[in-house]
Amino acid sequence: MEDRKTILIVEDDKYIIHFLSISLKEEDYGLWVAKTVKEAVSLFYANRPDLVILDLGLPDGDGMEVIESIREIADTPVIVVSARQNEEEKIRALDAGADDYVTKPFYMGELQARIRAALRKRETYTPDKSSCFEQGDLSVDFEKRQVKVAGEEIHLTPIEYRILILLIANRGKVLTHNYILKEIWGYAEGVEAGTLRVFVATLRRKIEKNPSQPQHIVTEVGVGYRFR
Repeated sequence: MEDRKTILIVEDDKYIIHFLSISLKEEDYGLWVAKTVKEAVSLFYANRPDLVILDLGLPDGDGMEVIESIREIADTPVIVVSARQNEEEKIRALDAGADDYVTKPFYMGELQARIRAALRKRETYTPDKSSCFEQGDLSVDFEKRQVKVAGEEIHLTPIEYRILILLIANRGKVLTHNYILKEIWGYAEGVEAGTLRVFVATLRRKIEKNPSQPQHIVTEVGVGYRFR
C-alpha cells in the first residue's frame, strides 16, 4: 500500500526486537531493524523511514549519535525506548532532537499510541506556507521551515519548531499545558510536565535575548504559555 508507514527499530536485544516486530507488523507497519549505531545510520539514510524507535545503549556507541545523524538531514519522529530512567538522560535525548521518551519496561499499547500520535503530528502546524512571521528580531519562514534571530539562522529540533509554530498561530492566547501536550504529542497522559518545560526552556535560550525575561514566550504561572 502506498500509504503504508515504515519504522526503523534500533535495538540490540533480540527479545525486544522480536516483540516489537510481531506487534508492529500486526499494525501493518513496514520494518527495518538495526542493532548498532553504524547500521542504524546506514539504514536510515538508505530507506528514510517514517519513524524511528531507538534504544540508547548500543554495542558500538550511544544512541544519541543516531539522533544527531538523523537531525542533520530530517525531522523524522524519533521515539527513544530506553532503560535509562534518570532525568538527565531524558533531557539529553530531548535536547538532541528526540520527539518522545519511553522507559523500559513499557506497555506495547502505550508505545503504539505514541507512534500513531507522532506520525499524525509530523506535518502539523504549518500555517500559510507562502507566508512569513516577523516580530522584533525573530522571523520564521514557514515554507522553508527556517527560523532566524537578528538575521542569523538558528537550529530548532522538530518538537521545538512545532511548539513555536503552535504558539505563533495562537499568539495572544494563553495555551494550557494540557492543550500544548495534546497538540504536540497527541495526548497529555503519560507525558511528564517537566518534558514541556524542558522544550520551552531550550526554545527560549535559542530565540530570546534574555531567556530569564522572555519577550516572546511568556509563562502564565500554573496555567501554561502565551506568545506575546
